[in-house]
Amino acid sequence: MILVVGGAGYIGSHVVKHLVQTAQVVVYDNLSTGHKEAVDPKAIFIEGDLADEQRLTQVFTLFPIEAVMHFATVSGVAESIRNPQRYYENNVGATLSLLTVMRNCQVKNIIFSSSAATYAPSEELLHEGSPVAPTNPYGRSNGFVEQILQDYAHAYQFNCTVLRHFNVAGASADGEIGERHVPETHLIPTVLQHLRGELETVKLYGDTYPTEDGTCIRDYVHVEDLANAHILALEALLQREADFTIYNIGNELGFSVKEIIEQCEQVTGKSANIELTHKRAGDAAILVASTKKIQRELGWQPEKTLQHMIEHAWHWQKRAVY
Repeated sequence: MILVVGGAGYIGSHVVKHLVQTAQVVVYDNLSTGHKEAVDPKAIFIEGDLADEQRLTQVFTLFPIEAVMHFATVSGVAESIRNPQRYYENNVGATLSLLTVMRNCQVKNIIFSSSAATYAPSEELLHEGSPVAPTNPYGRSNGFVEQILQDYAHAYQFNCTVLRHFNVAGASADGEIGERHVPETHLIPTVLQHLRGELETVKLYGDTYPTEDGTCIRDYVHVEDLANAHILALEALLQREADFTIYNIGNELGFSVKEIIEQCEQVTGKSANIELTHKRAGDAAILVASTKKIQRELGWQPEKTLQHMIEHAWHWQKRAVY
């Protein structure tokens, strides 16, 4: 059985939707940002907090857990700067609680869904060996977890895979599940909410970055492509001895904030009202992935384009059920 912590969240629920097709799955989530309605009915759902070692121990005792997939970190650059304590307590402290229970229960296989926010900003494609120098507590908390996992692999023979994903967008192609954060901070769903009339403006956080149009550039990956990468990583993890591996997940393409807004306008046929405001602290100018390693070692390739991401997200926005 596979335990998916944070499996009711945006990325976790999409992974579960794919995973239940071939495996028995237990989802463990405190629903602080996730949605029970997003959990595939073929999975067993247990509500609980990652820091609750007693409840986690019950889960590992009740079910024959073979591996853990960890999506239970909180994410948000701006919030992490305002409230770093939440990020270190949840992302680092609660992960240590999970690892303590895993050690006690002799379960040593784990996949951690990390972030490209761990990297130092660079105009070059970022590969897994690029300098790690996060510009905000969110990125630093993920970087700390990665280092902890590497230490556990060396000291306790844990088998760990880290997937550093870049910006995630889209929804399931069948429209059953999608992205729903309260409040929403991610660019594509925020623009689409505006174009649906839910927000008066789209805020543009600075246009003086050292890029062609002055706005930040990011790599985007469809949530279903990301889910497929996690499934491939899990299959590889379960076939090897104790190790520590990192993979980037992205499209190797960079899109600026202005380009994303324009693409959303094209897909929806609506025009955005843009409000220029100050830069957000901790925002890097450019983050774009090199995914050569996962392509070479696991045969993963992104299949969906930015247009697919926006189309699927727009379809989800119009029928969101949670």
